[in-house]
Amino acid sequence: MAKPRVILITGASSGIGKATALKLQAQGNIVYGAARRIEKMTDLAAAGVHVLKLDVTDEKTLVAAVATIKAEQQRLDVLINNAGYGSYGALEDVPLAEGEYQFKVNVFGVMRLTQLVLPIMRAQHRGRIINVSSIGGKIYQPLSAWYMGTKHAIEGMSDALRMEVAPFGIDVSIIEPGGIKTEWAGIAEKKLLEVSGETAYHDQAVKVGAMLSLFDQFASNPGVIAKLMARAVNDVKPKSRYHAGMSSGLALNGRHWLSDRQFDKMMTLAINGAAKLAKLEHHGQRAGKRHYQHN
Repeated sequence: MAKPRVILITGASSGIGKATALKLQAQGNIVYGAARRIEKMTDLAAAGVHVLKLDVTDEKTLVAAVATIKAEQQRLDVLINNAGYGSYGALEDVPLAEGEYQFKVNVFGVMRLTQLVLPIMRAQHRGRIINVSSIGGKIYQPLSAWYMGTKHAIEGMSDALRMEVAPFGIDVSIIEPGGIKTEWAGIAEKKLLEVSGETAYHDQAVKVGAMLSLFDQFASNPGVIAKLMARAVNDVKPKSRYHAGMSSGLALNGRHWLSDRQFDKMMTLAINGAAKLAKLEHHGQRAGKRHYQHN
């Protein structure tokens, strides 16, 4: 029987991270689920997951988490960098401090934790690093420059890292989720409207916000990405990239085959379509409410 893997996954308190931690634990692995909101991981602890309090922007918690795993298991086979959030708003409107924090969470936190685990994996001459990007690491939307910038950075840095660590028996894979039903879309929409809802970018903010809100209605279940994560962990020869989730294939193929200007038009059509659909739903809800009151 294969030896269970020791796995660390960040952002395990909700969504993709929680679903993945539970799936990998159920497969018989030794899983450490890490997040800032430790109170939201009681179900993970009950399932046998080792729960760690970790903030990817806090050096002390990063060092402590890696030291705990090394002391308890003497090894670390897989690191899944899943923690992150989406900061939306026009580039002109987003305060520089917010843009810097977006990179601190989505990029620098990922790379710092990777730095800390690499000596362990090099000493073992084996290991697997899985970085959660997004289809946003390949495509783009208006009012998403900071977020998309972080995901494009993850893509490029992961590719470079994959070549650097290959001689030490370490693999690097990227996960590119499409639309997934998590807290992400709601947080991104709220931030977008707070930042650009009352500025010169108001009209675009409303339309892009409508597109984000559709994620909550039509997005794929986090379990879809949990299965993909398990593949990236278990594949004998892991792929450099995996993608799944609502519209992931369509978006990535569109970006591959269309010119920049053609893709701009396709994205504009999608955003305008989402706005029209949201308006129709809103009118339908209002009409239904009036009908109910009339009766």
